[in-house]
Amino acid sequence: MASVGATSMRTHWCGELRAADAGAEVRLGGWVHRRRDLGGIVFVDLRDREGLVQVAFGPAWSPAEALERAGSLVAEAAIVVRGVVERRPPGQANSEMPTGEIEVHATSVAIVGPTVTPAIPVARVRGEALASEELRLRYRYLDLRRPELYRNLELRHRLLQRTRSELSRRGFLEIETPILTKPTPEGARDFLVPSRVWPGQFYALPQSPQIYKQLLMVSGYDRYFQLARCFRDEDQRADRQLEFTQIDLECAFITPEDIYAVTEAVLVALWDEAGRKVEAPFPRMA
Repeated sequence: MASVGATSMRTHWCGELRAADAGAEVRLGGWVHRRRDLGGIVFVDLRDREGLVQVAFGPAWSPAEALERAGSLVAEAAIVVRGVVERRPPGQANSEMPTGEIEVHATSVAIVGPTVTPAIPVARVRGEALASEELRLRYRYLDLRRPELYRNLELRHRLLQRTRSELSRRGFLEIETPILTKPTPEGARDFLVPSRVWPGQFYALPQSPQIYKQLLMVSGYDRYFQLARCFRDEDQRADRQLEFTQIDLECAFITPEDIYAVTEAVLVALWDEAGRKVEAPFPRMA
């Protein structure tokens, strides 16, 4: 069965290889997470969005050119590797890695993105402190390579997809509303965008899309939702910034109990997607 990560340059994601793939020829693309030179054999932990796999370069299976090139690799170099998946020798499996039962015996390696020593470390030893926030923001492309940040974004993706699935099953239509709109009196100031066509006139960015959801309800669309971007020119808070996303929905011909049921069902599903079980109905304040 083909990997969902397969392209013309690679056959698998690094983090999806398992013992069942032993004997398979693979092409992998990713970033050098760590390199260890044991005098004649070079081990590279290769990283992509799905995780790490150990790639081994040795004289018994790697051409001299590939072995020499592996010895010069530095952290965060982007490479493409060809090789054969092999089970690790008895007693050498790494139980802390999902791919720890196997390694890839490399037969070739191409450096597609050479690099110098990165400004901030991506691979950290356990207990090592992060670089300062200022440095991490300056080198955001390196900071975003950290596996924990990838897991955060991957979880957010799954939560958004689950939201769409749950609301669609309940008859809601996902409808986008305009971003360039008129000012609305709310709790914060509007961000303004000058108009090129009408000099001296401005659009406002929406603090939330209630004008349009009211329009949709009186137009008979009955059940609507969107993952709405909101823009509010207000002082920063611990849990809010100048722009954020909210799950916005509206229904017609309903009672408060209907709203409670839909909201609780979606929240139960989202916590389930995150690996936590919560019970409905939720406690309610008088």
